[in-house]
Amino acid sequence: MWPAYAPRQSLDSPIERNIFSFIFKHSKRDQFILLLVTLTLFPMLYLTLELPKRIINDAIAAQTDVVEFYGMSFTQIHFLLILCGLFLLSVIVHGLMKMRINTMKGVLAERMLRRYRYGLIARILRFPQPYFERTSQGELVSMVTSESEPMGGLMGDALAQPVLQAGQMLTILGFLFAQSVTFGIAACALIPLQAWLIPKLQRRINLLNKKRVVQVRALAAEIGESASGAATLRVNGGWRYRMAMITDRLGRLYEIRFDIYQKKFFMKFLNNFITQLTPFFFFSIGGYLVIQGQVSLGALVAALAAYKDLSSPWKELLDYYNQAQDMQLRWETIAERFAPNGMIDEDKFYGQPDSLPRLDGDVVLDGVTVRDADGNAVLEDITATLPAGHSIAITAPSDEDRRALAQVLTRETMPTSGRIHIGDHALNDLHQGVIAARIGHATSRPVMFQGTFGDNIMMALKHQPHGEGKDAAFAAESLRAGNSDDMLDAPWLDHGRAGAEDDDALLDWWLALVGGMGSSPTLFRRATEQRIDAATHPDLAQRLVDLRPKVAAALEQDDLARHAYMFSEDAYNPALPVAENLLFATARQPVTPAFIAGQTEFLRLLTELGLDRDLLALTRDVIDLLRQIFGIDGTDHPLFRKLTLDAETYEAAVTILSRQREGTALTPADTALLLTVPFQITSDQIGAGFPDEIKDRVLEMRGLHAPALQASMGAAFAPIRAGEIVAGLTVLENALFGKISNGAGSKGDEVRAKVAEVMQDSGMGRDVMRLILDVPIALGGANLPAFYAEPAAVSRAAIKRPDVLILESALASFDASTQEAMFENLRRLLPDTTLIFIASGFDNTDAFDMQLELVDGRIVGGTAAQTSTEDSATSADLARKVQALGSTDLFSGVSRKQLRLLAFGARWYSCPAGDYVFYKNDPPADGAYMILEGEADLWLPRAGQDKQLITTVGPGALVGELGLIRNEPRALDMQAKTELTCLRIGVEEFLAVVENDATTAFKLLQVVAGYVST
Repeated sequence: MWPAYAPRQSLDSPIERNIFSFIFKHSKRDQFILLLVTLTLFPMLYLTLELPKRIINDAIAAQTDVVEFYGMSFTQIHFLLILCGLFLLSVIVHGLMKMRINTMKGVLAERMLRRYRYGLIARILRFPQPYFERTSQGELVSMVTSESEPMGGLMGDALAQPVLQAGQMLTILGFLFAQSVTFGIAACALIPLQAWLIPKLQRRINLLNKKRVVQVRALAAEIGESASGAATLRVNGGWRYRMAMITDRLGRLYEIRFDIYQKKFFMKFLNNFITQLTPFFFFSIGGYLVIQGQVSLGALVAALAAYKDLSSPWKELLDYYNQAQDMQLRWETIAERFAPNGMIDEDKFYGQPDSLPRLDGDVVLDGVTVRDADGNAVLEDITATLPAGHSIAITAPSDEDRRALAQVLTRETMPTSGRIHIGDHALNDLHQGVIAARIGHATSRPVMFQGTFGDNIMMALKHQPHGEGKDAAFAAESLRAGNSDDMLDAPWLDHGRAGAEDDDALLDWWLALVGGMGSSPTLFRRATEQRIDAATHPDLAQRLVDLRPKVAAALEQDDLARHAYMFSEDAYNPALPVAENLLFATARQPVTPAFIAGQTEFLRLLTELGLDRDLLALTRDVIDLLRQIFGIDGTDHPLFRKLTLDAETYEAAVTILSRQREGTALTPADTALLLTVPFQITSDQIGAGFPDEIKDRVLEMRGLHAPALQASMGAAFAPIRAGEIVAGLTVLENALFGKISNGAGSKGDEVRAKVAEVMQDSGMGRDVMRLILDVPIALGGANLPAFYAEPAAVSRAAIKRPDVLILESALASFDASTQEAMFENLRRLLPDTTLIFIASGFDNTDAFDMQLELVDGRIVGGTAAQTSTEDSATSADLARKVQALGSTDLFSGVSRKQLRLLAFGARWYSCPAGDYVFYKNDPPADGAYMILEGEADLWLPRAGQDKQLITTVGPGALVGELGLIRNEPRALDMQAKTELTCLRIGVEEFLAVVENDATTAFKLLQVVAGYVST
């Protein structure tokens, strides 16, 4: 039986090669129900064809004034009206049935598309990690969103559309043959009505389509994150919560599309109804005129000759055939891209494992070999035993080696050969849920997901919901569409996995982790920059208010108070924007022209009090001042970027004021934009050039009108009051009850440190640190610097108390002492965990129980030294060159593939002591020389004088590279001081690496900078 959250299609087997197989496998019942409803159209269609004939023959062309019909007598006029009424009723019923059928097709299409997309995204989370390195995320996103979009139409039309169109054709043909007549051209009397009404309805549909586009873009962003962070989700057990997010997003899309279908097919119903009104009027009014003798019956029949057109259903059938062929081709293309080799088995990914065994045994690697997509060995015959509960340091100079070893230990990469066991458990046989619970992994390149800091930290504890969502109908529809029934609003946090009983205990455990990494001060500083809501954190808010006198006294004592602007109702605060000084309140949200335009009560009050002229004059003065300083196009200047004034707002304000000076009146939009400027600019940012007259005018207006202006803004602004928390300020600013001067420089950092110290000494550190969990994270963690992201990654991996913790270049942005303290503290905090540290080097290996060295994909030191005797002479020589190049600082970061290309083109070069390798002004065609053994002198020949020794170079030095880059003759003589062994690197090979490897290019730039400095 399928787990509740697993996709209903078998994703482990290949995707169905035929789109119709997928359609009928998952919607056979719905397709046949839709077919049965469609069949009910044909009697109604025939009735709409038969009634006109009856109207003409039995009513209009009746030979007597009294018509007998099934034993009942009617006058000719009454019978005509009855038949016309029946015709109109049949048209309405036929139209309503078509509307219903089209809505059913739309809902079925969207439900199937939702199932298909969910299945594709679920497959992405099972892709092997190397596949993402050679597959564009944009390509995956495009296939799941835009390329799959047209398939929905075919999924709804698969059976009903051809049956409907073919049935219409047969019905019309049967009627034509039975009657032996042809229809004429339909009248166009109501086309103007359609031209006026239908566009109005279409505009409403367009608005819904805009909402749909917004949701599709958001879905594409979440898919991109899931693709780049699939490994993080698997290792930390966050895939189920992630799929609940996907379910929620797809559900919102479904609801919008359902509204679109309802409005779209109602519009079509109206359009068809209006079209059918034309023959109704012809039959009723025209028939009456024929009876009265004013129009001939032949003229009426001729006007209706083409009322029914046989070409429409035929055209629809052709379109259906073309669409089916196009969608089948699209389906095959997507199926091919979503079925890579090495996917995690479905039965090891979905559902919950039967048990969560402890992985507290030795980690044993037995002949593990990993090859890349080209068949080259990345890890080769790795055999080692990592003792349980020990700290193991693995030195790997190559980033590729480090990444490959970490991925194979977390099963992100499957070994080409060999096995990995942890205790009695084979890693390849474990359920992904076991790996997520028992193995932690962090890297210096962590993937962060959009949400909050806390969402990312607690990912490992959100592996399954622990209750039901609030919307049962939404969950039921999700299941019907083959999506997860894990609702996003269900309780997800599992405190027990972290060994905690509640939120407070969990917070204490996380604080212990970040404290052990030495990241508490950094994260605390970031937490103090958070805005605080008194309603959410009432106790902390009150404590901050009570702390203000103590903060002020501490700053006065250390002579730091002059570097901050304290709030006072009687003083202008240079660190507040001009308009906030006027209101004496801070904005709860960014102030934009659109925001100002929406504050109708505020704008009305400004006009009523005559303050709009003052504020516009103030804006004019500020913009004129900035224009004198920066000009019209100086927004790229670093000093302008320090201002809080938006560049687009500034440029637009300059243009508007220029037009006003030429006599153009301000529009409401112009006024709103100009009034935005005082809400963004501060006098502290401008400096001494900000006129005192403006400050005086603002204070004067504040004293007279601030309360009324605050009231007109409603909840958009938070008043600044000494005895209350100010919602628009950060934690630090609330404790300070002021803002730090823009020009304080390093003294500003001292002010921040002093305020933080007072908060810590007052016992508020824990409550303030809780706020860091609410820090919003942008898409892909773009707004999170490395010194925040790296500790977050380590704590995310460690918070679940794993049995095995793998840290790959963890805290690489921190100094060696911080890293060493982390090693020791993690050992203390996780005493039973097997800690595996993988890095390019360690300053103090005594801190570890075991040390290994990984070079060129092989263990070369420690207890698992090994060599290979199977290499041929050619491959052995290539391996020697690769090892020699990779051991140098310049090429240590180059990928294994690039190193092989470089080594393949390199040649061994030996030179006896005293011989010259090259002379000044020689062409650089022989390449650059990488010294592996010996030393060489670089001489500068001088005409008529002794040559000058510039420098002596030794192993690891690259000589002659500048001549290759600049394509210029040699600048110096190179003479072997001792016997030299070098690798001579060809021009093309060297330039290819420099052009394609940013790390090498940067290191080469550092070397060149060293030449300049010396």
